[in-house]
Amino acid sequence: MDTHLERVRSRLTRLSPEQAQEAARHGALLVDIRYAALRGRDGLIPGALVVERNELEWRLDPQGTHRLSEADCHDRQIVVICNEGYASSLAAASLRDLGLHRATDLVGGFQAWRAAGLAVTAPASP
Repeated sequence: MDTHLERVRSRLTRLSPEQAQEAARHGALLVDIRYAALRGRDGLIPGALVVERNELEWRLDPQGTHRLSEADCHDRQIVVICNEGYASSLAAASLRDLGLHRATDLVGGFQAWRAAGLAVTAPASP
């Protein structure tokens, strides 16, 4: 799997938390693919679109009948965010295969974003 992940990542220009935040300021779509339990435990990145991993391609394909309104063109930059930056690389490569040529992911995932001190909403109450 490590070799496959390296091969996938060689296709991406992965972003640091600060670069992802700046990209979002310029219209990039931050997409959180973490499981609901992780989002509830750790909180959310304000403004990020939540799309569970098993729905990602359906929801973000601009030509798909089940797409979200935010998935408006193949040229939109999409930054996929998982918990630690592994699943997001594979997901971003899958989006690239759909023609979303600017899809990438966040190095270190949500945990790196939070560790960088960037804005996070409070986790859900127990």
